[in-house]
Amino acid sequence: MGIKGLTKLLANNAPKSMKQEKLESYTGREIAIDASLSIYQFLIVVGRNGMGTLTNEAGEVTSHLHGLFSRTIRLLEAGLKPVYVFDGKPPDLKRQELAKRSLKRLDATEDLAAAIESGDKEDIEKFSKRTVKVTKQHNDDCKVLLQLMGIPVVQAASEAEAECAALCKSGKVYAVSSEDMDTLTFGAPRFLRHLMGPTTKVPVVEYDIEKILTELNLTMDQFVDLCILCGCDYCPSIRGVGEKTALKLIRQHGSIESILENINRQRYHIPENWMYQEARHLFKEPLFSSGDQQSDITWTGPDEEGLINFLVEENGFNHYRVTKAIQKIEASSKKSSQIRSTSSKQVVSTSFLERKETKCVLGAFDLPVKPKVFSHGVCMHPLSNSISISNPPIMDMRSTNWGPPFSRSFCLST
Repeated sequence: MGIKGLTKLLANNAPKSMKQEKLESYTGREIAIDASLSIYQFLIVVGRNGMGTLTNEAGEVTSHLHGLFSRTIRLLEAGLKPVYVFDGKPPDLKRQELAKRSLKRLDATEDLAAAIESGDKEDIEKFSKRTVKVTKQHNDDCKVLLQLMGIPVVQAASEAEAECAALCKSGKVYAVSSEDMDTLTFGAPRFLRHLMGPTTKVPVVEYDIEKILTELNLTMDQFVDLCILCGCDYCPSIRGVGEKTALKLIRQHGSIESILENINRQRYHIPENWMYQEARHLFKEPLFSSGDQQSDITWTGPDEEGLINFLVEENGFNHYRVTKAIQKIEASSKKSSQIRSTSSKQVVSTSFLERKETKCVLGAFDLPVKPKVFSHGVCMHPLSNSISISNPPIMDMRSTNWGPPFSRSFCLST
């Protein structure tokens, strides 16, 4: 579930904290991906027709492999460096939520049987999707596939979102991709939604946690309490308190403890033995791998023989398509290496220049016409239609390290 109503709350109260981006905007970036959630999406979408889904000759479902294989190649072709993070043992606080999900699947199974009996095709497809569960076998299949593709796999100590957030905080990855909003509650600096969607027509939505806190005018501790009030996977919420009321209460009182001291208990029903403190602790100090326990995150080339054996021989993939896909992976690997080798040499253009079309890269400094000098060392050269910038520091947008002073010129738009 993630955090109930948080997407709407941020859209209404912190719109500057989120922005839409194209997939290619993350070229050269390491992205930690919540694997289990992506696999679930592939299982309910890829190749599904009513109750039917993609299988191999043994009758084993392969929708997750088809979806993961094609989507990962799409990421690689766009220049991204994906890292797939798999769930570990769920925390004890999540038992109640997992039990609810199991009951829902049981109910869906009964509804599916009724739909089959009545012959209602729409209900058959709807309820069959609700019975889907990601199994250990699904996860193991995907781990084998990713390793054969040369993609790093991380086994989380517990929740994948927490592990992803820790990787992002430590600088091992640039951002986290998931659909669960509690990724932000775990403190991920940058959070991406729709990166693993079934279509590239839907733009990626990027959230920035620092901008969220600034726009909401909350501390990180208060934001965690806000998320618990909205509703999370680890404890029930106060009945009658939605996202709007939750934000109002946290702004007014500052913490759940203060809210409980002042809230109208006749209007709002506090859960009995409410374990909000335990949930708060889990968000602030989650279990994740650290130091020597962390997996080595490296990208290698594809194992062509291994992929053909696993996908074609064992799972019935088309040999020609797999061969062509391997070529794409190899080409993407070479492209990624080129990006890494040249990125440190690139000079990033200044943000105040809006360029639609460029006629030249460098403009002459010694011109017969005296250039017009603006503030901050910016000069306009009339004959070359270019701008030079003298001695401001330059920052590579792929890092936070400021480089030495420089003097360069850039062309104006035409």
